[in-house]
Amino acid sequence: MKKNFRKIAKTTLILTYLVIIAGAVVRMTGSGMGCPDWPKCFGHYIPPTEISQLEWQQNKPFKKGQVIIVDETLKVAKEDFTTADSYNKNNWSSYTKHDYAKFNPTHTWVEYINRLFGALAGFATLLMGFASFRYWRKNKWVPILSWLTVFGMGFQAWLGATVVYSVLAPVRITLHMVMALVIIAVILVIIYQTKKERPALKRDRLFSSVIIAALILSLIQIVLGTQVRQFVDEQIDTIGEFAKNLWLATPEMDFYIHRSLSVLVLLFNGFLYFRNKKLGLGFSKMNWVLILIVLEILTGIAMYYFDFPFGSQPLHLVIASLLFGIQFYLFLEAKTHKKSTALG
Repeated sequence: MKKNFRKIAKTTLILTYLVIIAGAVVRMTGSGMGCPDWPKCFGHYIPPTEISQLEWQQNKPFKKGQVIIVDETLKVAKEDFTTADSYNKNNWSSYTKHDYAKFNPTHTWVEYINRLFGALAGFATLLMGFASFRYWRKNKWVPILSWLTVFGMGFQAWLGATVVYSVLAPVRITLHMVMALVIIAVILVIIYQTKKERPALKRDRLFSSVIIAALILSLIQIVLGTQVRQFVDEQIDTIGEFAKNLWLATPEMDFYIHRSLSVLVLLFNGFLYFRNKKLGLGFSKMNWVLILIVLEILTGIAMYYFDFPFGSQPLHLVIASLLFGIQFYLFLEAKTHKKSTALG
């Protein structure tokens, strides 16, 4: 069962990353409000595919909670009923969470798929929580962290709902992203805690200290990146989705800080890479860190200088989240090795 537990934990990690990927596609396509309610989508478990499903019609049965669009507002069915020959406002209540009442089938299904991935990740997390009880006698931190992840997923789902209710408020989008990274970090701790064999690593205080600084820099960059992304979204609304060359023509200060800090990210991690090679410390994942940083810089250059090629925005975010995960695992390796060396 313990062997299966690691498989469950790794599956949960992969599904969490898939949620991040799906969320990045949601932002790239502007599908954040594709489902204006939560957890259902226009009051349906399976969302509509055409506008006629969201229009009032004669002699049509409706279930309690189903949503229609009337005069550019959302109306919610109060009870199960079948419509008569004319619209009866007494059968409907106004949706009060927000006033966004648009339907785009592509946006709706992109957002719906994002929610499906979230549900799968939540189920995997719950399975991991129950499976973790096998570790209670050997390592109590494993079940404790596993159930913290379960509650974290629940909190993340609630944050997702507030993002919709706020009509994509920038602060809530950022919190949603940061919470996803926290969940990834906790799952990585669980995976590392349950690993039987650990690589032979050499102790180096400077490496351990710089990896922490590099990790903090990556987190700051992700937060700043979400702010830049929000500015781009606002530009799209203002000047149109086809004027890509103008989206970053007059960027705010967040963009310049984000771009400048990328140099520090490269320098810090470049130092870690060469120190690891020079001293033979054994941190093999530093190779992946450097590769991801190069790819991250290239996607950033592509967005700014080549007018946002297709897929560059979600790829930029996904690479950043993968980089954070690998750096955090390196931090765990350096921290744990430091403790074991000190005890020896």
